[in-house]
Amino acid sequence: MDVFGFAHFPFVHGALKYVDSLDFKLDELFYDKVFEKVRERGKERVLQAIGEGILKPELTDRISAEKELLSYPVARILVSCINDGYLIRKYAFSEAEAAYGMAKKLPDSHVKEIAGDLGMAIEMSERSYIVHFTDYIRYASALHDIEWKLINSKIISGWVYLSKEKFSRILEEAIKKRIESGLPVEVPEEICEALGTFTEEIRSSLSARKSEFSIGEFKEIMPDCFPPCMAHALTNAQTGVNLAHSLRFALTSFLLNIGMDAEGIIGLFRVSPDFDEERTRYQVMHIRGSTGTVYKSPSCATMITYGNCFGKERLCERVSHPLGYYRKKAWILKKGKTTGSPDGAEKS
Repeated sequence: MDVFGFAHFPFVHGALKYVDSLDFKLDELFYDKVFEKVRERGKERVLQAIGEGILKPELTDRISAEKELLSYPVARILVSCINDGYLIRKYAFSEAEAAYGMAKKLPDSHVKEIAGDLGMAIEMSERSYIVHFTDYIRYASALHDIEWKLINSKIISGWVYLSKEKFSRILEEAIKKRIESGLPVEVPEEICEALGTFTEEIRSSLSARKSEFSIGEFKEIMPDCFPPCMAHALTNAQTGVNLAHSLRFALTSFLLNIGMDAEGIIGLFRVSPDFDEERTRYQVMHIRGSTGTVYKSPSCATMITYGNCFGKERLCERVSHPLGYYRKKAWILKKGKTTGSPDGAEKS
């Protein structure tokens, strides 16, 4: 793979070696004026990740390819300086999504090279990418549609046969895991300070993105009152994580129960890598009661049974249902405003 390939797939080990071979010190990347456009592109990369996704620029020559390649470590440093879990997941997802779009256009030999760098041993036949079932399970476990179940795949002697489209999707999950597992990196305080104007702009964009779900279709809904399990599910949904069917049902029914508009919920799942609008719309409308039955979100006991109880806290011990948590927390916050308590905390 040459510098143009490394620019599109900067997470492979060959890209790191290429950067090491360039004649400059790493600190210069964050201070020297000659790298100003690289830093700008690194910031843009993170902002695009927070927004609608990273856009790959047209690479016309070696200089433009190296600029794009070097913007990747800058972006990683910016994400690490902020060190926000939501941002890390959103950034990893966006980088992987952009790489997925490029991988589908690559010749088979390059796809195999990237897979090997990610630790996957693959073979190719005339029409299939062949991956060992252990690698398939490792990455397809994050994909919850029924088509990804191992039983629905062609498997011979422990090897799973996939189309290029489906293998590229598996590759995307592997890329996302590599990027996310490598963040945050340890960054000297002086570098974070030097990038302060960039990190402030990113924090502002991040804050606006996080608050999007609390306006518009949510209206009077109080996102600060979400129980930990639903806050966890919502954050994952917003960062493109494929939720397990049981958790998706729990989140959808909870949001409908507290008054969120169906269109808003459909839009929430739009960033899911396997988003199917027709199927999602049918499921949301079904839960809302299109067949005459309005579904209530699952109880805490059911959430625990399905492994969907996350971040249990003190208030959780006093309720038996996510909706009960929501109502109780809303009451506590309103009482705090009335009494003038700084945090709205209820006395034990």
